[in-house]
Amino acid sequence: MFEQLYRQRVELAKIIEGHTGRDGTQMTAIPALFFSRYSNNTGPNYGVHKPSLCIVVQGMKEVLLSHESFQYGPADYLVASVRLPITGQVMEASSEVPYLALKLEFTPNEILEVLREFQMGADKKENAKRGMYVSKIEPSLLDAVTRLARLLDTPKDIKVLAPLITKEIIYRVLQGEHGAMLKQIAIEGSSTHQISDVIEHILNNYEKSFKIEELAEIANMSVSSLHRHFKEITAMSPIQFQKQLRLQEARSMLLSESADAADVAFRVGYESPSQFSREYSRMFGLPPKEDIKSLKEQNDRMVKA
Repeated sequence: MFEQLYRQRVELAKIIEGHTGRDGTQMTAIPALFFSRYSNNTGPNYGVHKPSLCIVVQGMKEVLLSHESFQYGPADYLVASVRLPITGQVMEASSEVPYLALKLEFTPNEILEVLREFQMGADKKENAKRGMYVSKIEPSLLDAVTRLARLLDTPKDIKVLAPLITKEIIYRVLQGEHGAMLKQIAIEGSSTHQISDVIEHILNNYEKSFKIEELAEIANMSVSSLHRHFKEITAMSPIQFQKQLRLQEARSMLLSESADAADVAFRVGYESPSQFSREYSRMFGLPPKEDIKSLKEQNDRMVKA
């Protein structure tokens, strides 16, 4: 098994290297498939992780969900079953042995299609579990992922074969040790499905104030049940979830626009610029102006390199 996994990783590494050529995360001709390559360890990168499967072929990565750490390397794979604000950083990379990884995004409808087609039952009353997990990778899963990546070398086959192989990959993940967690996101009426509706509402309205009773109504839960299930899935409260979204969006605005920090604070929903600055510094380690200056300098160095 280990020899088989090694051969699969070697082939995947060659495919990723052949379709990247530079550091960063890049789209591929398969719309849901992304490749990442880094020749150095990276600082924390902040973003909203979509439902997806992530595999590291070379190197090591750490993902933080609130205060929880998920570390994974070539022997593992990471799955996110709902959209989650995370912090990620590459922990092992060099110019000789760059960090190489891929991400395959999927939707609840794609999961539901697999459940129905293969008659894979799921209990909608099962308790909600964390919306992110790491598992040991199996040769059957890595084989399907390798065949999907291989399609990039025969573009004419992508339209027909990519959906079929993606379906197989989802099937393999659902068959894995934590597959039950992924099943729940597709089952209407499950607590995970109900909380995903709340997550989508907050994502689409992060700059607005809300009452917890409104979120409970969206989830069709009591306030206490909402709090319990939301924290179980996301590792944070709805307010903490919203705060992370606001600060991530603010940072993105400050980096892409020549905007004033106070103006951005109001745009993402803060009423007090001083509170925004305090919470921004707590999350990113520097006040807004200094942080953006540091980020731009890092970007300039990467471009020159």
